[in-house]
This record gives sequence, structure tokens and C-alpha cells, in this order.
Amino acid sequence: KGKIMTDCVVVLVTCKSSAEARRIGVAMVTRRVAACANVFPGKIESIYRWRGKIERARETLLLLKTTRRRWPKLRDAIRRLHGYEVPEIVALPIAAGLAEYLDWVGESVKSE
Repeated sequence: KGKIMTDCVVVLVTCKSSAEARRIGVAMVTRRVAACANVFPGKIESIYRWRGKIERARETLLLLKTTRRRWPKLRDAIRRLHGYEVPEIVALPIAAGLAEYLDWVGESVKSE
């Protein structure tokens, strides 16, 4: 059974290394602001404009699942731990998904 119009979000974070992505992922799950962290250990190539110049970087992608309610705490915690001056921290809504999984996400990030 699928759940429609969920309050869950997927958060994308690019990190300078797999070690940084793992460190942030573990911290977010431990603090109960993310239910799950996925680290893509292979490097992605990022191309972006920074301070007027086109830059390229090899980065690691971190995906986190949380709720809209916990998003501000997650965002702020990542910001404190991340090594970049302006890190990519983007939340995308989960439009639909397996109800049991989305319920688990919500339960996993409830404050104790």
C-alpha cells in the first residue's frame, strides 16, 4: 500500500569525501534527525560556479531521509559539521512511498 502526500523528505548533501559523508550520516542518525543515511562511496563530478569561476570537484553524495518537522534541526546540524563554507543541503519532498517505510522514517526521527 502506498502513502500519498507524505511529510517525509529526502535530503541531498555533497561532501568532500566519503569519510565526511559517513561522519555526518552517523551523526544525523545518532541524533535522530535522520532515519537513514546512504553514502554513495563512488565519487561524483560536480560542476558549478563559485565566486565568478566555473569549478569542478570530485565529491561524495550523501542522502538522508527525515520528516519536514525535523528538517530544520537536520539542516542546522549538517551545517555545523560540514567542511564547506556553503554546503549543498537540499530537501526534496517524497510525493509517495511505501506506507510502512514512511511510517518507519517518522518513528525513527521522533524526539525521545
